[in-house]
Amino acid sequence: MSSSDNPQRELNRAMREAVDFVHAEGWDAGPTLFALVPSTLVQDQLAQLDATDDAPLTLVVQDNLPEGIEPGSEELVDYVSRVAWPHEVAGVVLAQEIMFKDVSADSPEPRPARLFSGALREEGVELTLLQLRPTEEELEAAGPFAQDDIQLRGGPNVAPGVIAALRYSLGQDPDELD
Repeated sequence: MSSSDNPQRELNRAMREAVDFVHAEGWDAGPTLFALVPSTLVQDQLAQLDATDDAPLTLVVQDNLPEGIEPGSEELVDYVSRVAWPHEVAGVVLAQEIMFKDVSADSPEPRPARLFSGALREEGVELTLLQLRPTEEELEAAGPFAQDDIQLRGGPNVAPGVIAALRYSLGQDPDELD
């Protein structure tokens, strides 16, 4: 489904677009699920898509998440794992706010954070990023535009359950469901 020789780079770029989208919505938001669709499939359909944009994947926000599903909950993982994506969907990204306990920090108290998890259909092409919510003290110390300074962390096995649910949803055949 990928049109380039570097599907990991495609996912990285799509994840950054998802981060920017969710960041623009502000904190204290519900989970956001994105389908990643090859841009060539949507260029003719979307007039606002910049013809000079060379992004191989386009984010498509899924507006149909059920009300009341809490970020970081088993219900969210269960819901995501039951979604069956059409074959044209190259991958998915889930953004959610969680409480993150950084054991390497001075204060091991949990902090609000955003968790971005994404996967492409290609085996092994996945990424999870974490954005800690800045404290009031951090914002004051950093200056007037500190809120726009997005710092992301990542690493292997950050949210294996979420990645597994995304992978499972990509493997389901929507034509075989009820």
